[in-house]
Amino acid sequence: MDFTPTQDQADAAGLAARIFGDLSTPERLAAAGTGTDTELWKALGSAGLPGAVEETGLLGLVLMLEEQGRTTAQVPFAASCVYGLLAVAGHGTSDQRDRLLPGLRDGTEVATGALPAQAGVRVDVVDSGVAAGRGGSAGRLTGVVPWVPWLRDASWVLVATADRSLWRVRTGDAGCDEVELTAPWSAGRLVLDGAPAERLGGPGAYDDVLAMARTAFAGLQAGVCAGSLARAVEYTNEREQFGRPLAAKQGVQLRAADAYMDTEAIRVTAYEAAWRRDEGLPYAGHALTAAWWASEAGRRVVHAGQHLHGGMGADLEHPVHRHFLWGRQLDAYLGCGGELLAELGDVIAGGEGADTEEAGMTWARK
Repeated sequence: MDFTPTQDQADAAGLAARIFGDLSTPERLAAAGTGTDTELWKALGSAGLPGAVEETGLLGLVLMLEEQGRTTAQVPFAASCVYGLLAVAGHGTSDQRDRLLPGLRDGTEVATGALPAQAGVRVDVVDSGVAAGRGGSAGRLTGVVPWVPWLRDASWVLVATADRSLWRVRTGDAGCDEVELTAPWSAGRLVLDGAPAERLGGPGAYDDVLAMARTAFAGLQAGVCAGSLARAVEYTNEREQFGRPLAAKQGVQLRAADAYMDTEAIRVTAYEAAWRRDEGLPYAGHALTAAWWASEAGRRVVHAGQHLHGGMGADLEHPVHRHFLWGRQLDAYLGCGGELLAELGDVIAGGEGADTEEAGMTWARK
């Protein structure tokens, strides 16, 4: 097991850090409101970072998402890369890869995902064979997904149906009602009423994409927590009370130390899950472990960041509050800790799924 980044991964993460650091400033974030920073997204596409994920793998994506999380940059980087680029590259037909990957690589197309599977979303298969020469089964989807991240920005959405199959639906063919979340993720309520859909992948695709998403968003949470903690350390070193910095107080040091250890736990579990996927090893349980740490520990860290800022932490305009909102949103998105542990127990009891392992091996060979 070796989490040392390759040169390509390190270069991509370094470039992401510069772009996010230069363009995702508190002033620009305030000006963007609750919407996406379109100029920042264009800059990432021009720099080739979405497309670089094909070469750097899931671990490379996690490293870049850490940099996004540090600045809480309002772009659909995680969603488009996981539910779009990696899903199509790993499970699409040759025709689907030729059609869909170019736009995802340069950022002119944005994808998102309605995962995990929704019990109320069903598909009626129109043609079980090749659909209109496009290399995938065609169907029509019906159902409602209460909220989907970045849906208002997406060109298409990857929908998981009740039978755990994956279908690509263009957002123009579905209803999208604006939904505001805790964090400014340009979310929407997805309404499917016989929407035309195209099948993506076969057995094992759903498990692989869900595990990728858990890993990627855990990496994003690691960055959010690191950014929150960095702001807290800076503030407590500068703020004085009774002639001494707050950081000199033992209670402050212990709270910061606990937050640091939680952040490192999120980071290392996300790295391990991503590394195993890139190496073609079973990783469903590791992705769940990363998601659990990101949910449970992430919540503790962003609360600590607020607490260590004292009264300033209650200021809605203070930059640390943005980390708090993102941390709580990621906590909700990744799922309740108890539910994740229950699912992890099932995985451990039954062993890593053969379908997930086969999917990972397929990706590694590519």
